[in-house]
Amino acid sequence: MANPIKQLAGETAIYGLSTILARVINFALVPLYTRVLTQTQYGVFSEFMAYIAMLQVVLTLGLETGCFRYASKEGADPKRVFSNAFVTVFGVCALFLACLIAFSGEIATGFGYPGFDNLIIYCGLILLIDCTTAILFAKLRHEHKALKFAVIKTIKILTEVGVNLLLYLVMAARFATNPDHWLTRFVSASPDFTYPIFAILISCLVCLVLIAPDLLKLTFRLDGKLIRRLLAYSLPLMIAGLPGIMNDVLDRVLMRFINADPVNWRADLGVYQAAVKLAVIMQLFVQMFRYAAEPFFFQRERDKDSKKIYADVLNYFTAFCMFGFVVLMLFMDEIGLLLGKDFRVGLSITPIMLMAYVITGVLFNVNIWYKLSEKTGYAVWITLAGLVVTIVVNLLFMPKYSYHAAAWGHIASYLTMLVLTAWLGRRHYPIPYNWGVVLLLTAAGLGTWGVSRLLPEMDLWIKIIVHLLLVLVYLGLAFIIFVFHKKKSAA
Repeated sequence: MANPIKQLAGETAIYGLSTILARVINFALVPLYTRVLTQTQYGVFSEFMAYIAMLQVVLTLGLETGCFRYASKEGADPKRVFSNAFVTVFGVCALFLACLIAFSGEIATGFGYPGFDNLIIYCGLILLIDCTTAILFAKLRHEHKALKFAVIKTIKILTEVGVNLLLYLVMAARFATNPDHWLTRFVSASPDFTYPIFAILISCLVCLVLIAPDLLKLTFRLDGKLIRRLLAYSLPLMIAGLPGIMNDVLDRVLMRFINADPVNWRADLGVYQAAVKLAVIMQLFVQMFRYAAEPFFFQRERDKDSKKIYADVLNYFTAFCMFGFVVLMLFMDEIGLLLGKDFRVGLSITPIMLMAYVITGVLFNVNIWYKLSEKTGYAVWITLAGLVVTIVVNLLFMPKYSYHAAAWGHIASYLTMLVLTAWLGRRHYPIPYNWGVVLLLTAAGLGTWGVSRLLPEMDLWIKIIVHLLLVLVYLGLAFIIFVFHKKKSAA
C-alpha cells in the first residue's frame, strides 16, 4: 500500500501546481487593475465578488462534501450520488437565475448601480455555471483525476486573464474610436469594473464546455430518498459554510454602511482588497491542500493509524505555511511594488491576513472530526460563533479604523472557531494533535519575521542576502522542532 502521506502530498502537488499557476496568473492582473482602475472602481468589483462568494456557498447546498461522504460508503454507487447532487444544484441555481433576470433593474438600482442591469444577470450566470460544475469537479477529485481537474481549472483561469487583457489593452482603445462597437452591449465603452466580471463569465462558459463530457456521463434519474439523505448531511455544512464565507467577505459588505469614511467607502474597499491580494499565496496553498485532503481524510478513515496520520498532516501543514509567511513577509517591500502607488497604503494589513489564512488552514485540518463522525451540526454553531466575533469586531472598530478593523476581525474570528473546534473534537472524536509542535512552528515563523523588523536599514542586495539567511534560520528551527518531536514520540 502506498504511503498515505506521500499520496496526499502527490495529489496536493498536482492540485497545487494548477492552483498556483492560476492564482499567479490571476494575480498578474492586480498590477493592471491597480493602475488602470481607480480605488473606487476596484472597490465596486470587490463588492460584486463578495456577493458571488457568499451565494456560491448557498447554491451548492454543501453537496460537494456530501458527495464525498456517500460516494465513499461501502457498496455505494458514486455515479448515482453525483448525478442526483448535480440535478439538485442545477434546479436551485436555475430558479435563482430566473429571479435575477426578472428583477435585474430593481436590484441594480437598489445597490446604487443604475444602468448596470447586465452585471446582475452576469452574476447569476456565473453562479449557475460555477455551482453546477463544482459537483463535476468534486467527482473528479473523488476519482483521483487530479491532472484532469488541474488542466480544466488552469484553462479556465487563462481564459479569464486573456479576456481581461484583451478588453483592457486592446478593446478599450477600439471602443474609444468606435463607441458603437458590438461588444459595448456587454461591457462599458470605457475601462471599468464590468470588464473583469464579463471575463469571469466567459471563462465559466469555456470551463463548462471542457467538462461537458463528464456531465454527459451522469444519469439523470432522481432518487428522492438519496437526495434527502444527501441534503440532511450537506445542508448543515452549507449553513455552517455560509457564516464561514461571511467571515471572509462580510467586511466588504459592512464597509458600505459603517466605514470610517462613509463617502469614500468604495475606495477604502479597493485599497483593502488590493492589500489582501498580496496574501493570496497563503490562501491558495490552503485551498489546494483542501482539494486533496478532504477526500484523503475520508478514504483513510478506516486505516488503523488514521488519527496519527491526521495529526502528522497538521504538523507538516503548519511548518509549510509558516515558511510561506516568513518568505512573503521578509520580501514584502519588494512584493508591494506590484501594486499601483495609490494602493500601497494598505500594505500594513498584509501580515495580519497572512496569519489569518494560516489559521484557516489549521482549522480545516482540525474540523475534519465532525465530518468523519457525521456530527456536522456542530459546524453550524462553531461558524456562527466565528461570525458573531467578526460582526462585533467590525461594528466596534470599523467606524474608526476602517479596513484595519476588518483584517483583525479575521484573526479574532478564525481563532475563536479553531479553539471551539479543537475543544469539541477532543470530546467527540479525539485526534492526537501535538499543539506544542504547532505553536512552536508558529512562534518560529513569527520570531524570524520579528527579528527582521529589528534590523537597521541596509542596501538592497545586502538586505536580500540577510533575509535569505533568515529564511534558512526558520528552516533550521523547524527541522530542530521536528527532530525533538520525533525523539519524544519514540521515547
